[in-house]
Amino acid sequence: MSKSASKIALITGGSRGLGRAAAEHAAQHGIDVIVTYREKKSDAEDVVRRVQASGRKAAALKLDVGQTTTFEAFTKELSGVLAEHFGRKTFDYLINNAGQGVHAAFADTTEAQFDALLNVHFKGVYFLTQRMLPLLEDGGRIINVSTGLTRFSMAGYSAYAAMKGAIEVLTHYLAKELGERRITVNTVAPGGVATDFGGGAVRDNADVARYVASVTALGRVGQPDDLGALFAALLSDDARWLNAQRIEASGGMFV
Repeated sequence: MSKSASKIALITGGSRGLGRAAAEHAAQHGIDVIVTYREKKSDAEDVVRRVQASGRKAAALKLDVGQTTTFEAFTKELSGVLAEHFGRKTFDYLINNAGQGVHAAFADTTEAQFDALLNVHFKGVYFLTQRMLPLLEDGGRIINVSTGLTRFSMAGYSAYAAMKGAIEVLTHYLAKELGERRITVNTVAPGGVATDFGGGAVRDNADVARYVASVTALGRVGQPDDLGALFAALLSDDARWLNAQRIEASGGMFV
């Protein structure tokens, strides 16, 4: 990569919520962005327009992280976009953010719900990251998104939190094995954030928002920009020595 080339971040699930915030904050820090979306193309295109309006390059690609059979075609499409729109063969930062929520008691969780969470939150992340390694620049960064629910427990999230626990373990192994390429790998674990995740409960349900605020040291629910700013900070040169860490960004939930 040319020393003057702009850095590029690939953000899965970048059309909404935390992914959207990460894309916009990365752009504000001079980083070009490629976001993926599963269904909401218009939302992804809006993110692209906002990033471009800030003076950075951007693109949006369709990807269902829960369907590993699509990864080969996605990789080829990504390579083409990198060459055509960015003049690059590689990118620099991977943020594994795409996800979905299921709220169900352990006794009521179905195998179909379990498999859906497994495919998106663990299997998909595992094999998409594997696919991306040849395209990821040496000295790059990987950020895996987990949840505060791996540290504290709330009824109804056993399967979801278990998948995120696996991601936190995977982060350590990736950091170990990719260290020779100077690629750092860290986990960001959000608390309750006002997005549409999980049906938008924290954002749209006043009772849920009040409860989250009541158990948070800073006395409010998180906002997407709180996390977007953190993602951008972790991609900066100032975070170059941070590796194999779990960073909980919850405002101090259940401390």
